[in-house]
Amino acid sequence: MTAPPEITARQDLMGLLARARPARLAQLFPDMPPHDMLRPPEIGAVMVRGRAGGTGAPFNLGEVTVTRCVLRLTSGEVGHAHVQGRDKAHATRAALVDAMMQTQAAGHLQAAVLAPLRAEESARRSDRATKAAATKVEFFTLVRGEDQ
Repeated sequence: MTAPPEITARQDLMGLLARARPARLAQLFPDMPPHDMLRPPEIGAVMVRGRAGGTGAPFNLGEVTVTRCVLRLTSGEVGHAHVQGRDKAHATRAALVDAMMQTQAAGHLQAAVLAPLRAEESARRSDRATKAAATKVEFFTLVRGEDQ
């Protein structure tokens, strides 16, 4: 069963904000609007699970530190964020952008904050893929005389 498009879009948005570099997010979104903390930024840990070969039985790989935050804008929209690490300001900004994307400011935020973050993330991924491709080793087998 697939999620409705609006849920998938919000998941993508929240993932982008969580992966954004904290300093860059602060640069693109410096002014934080008035808000009330429903759940102030708090640091905790989550269990990361893995699968052998990507398809095997799941196993507990280890714990990762995360910071979560839930807040409400004065207009009533609620924003959520979970970010890897211990950066409370990053979690707060991510939750604010999530909340503001539910307001009339969504179009402005899309152009001023999210589009640059998407472009930078795409460039980082492309750079990493290029570096990985440069280390690729091609294995081949020569035909030996007795194999004919």
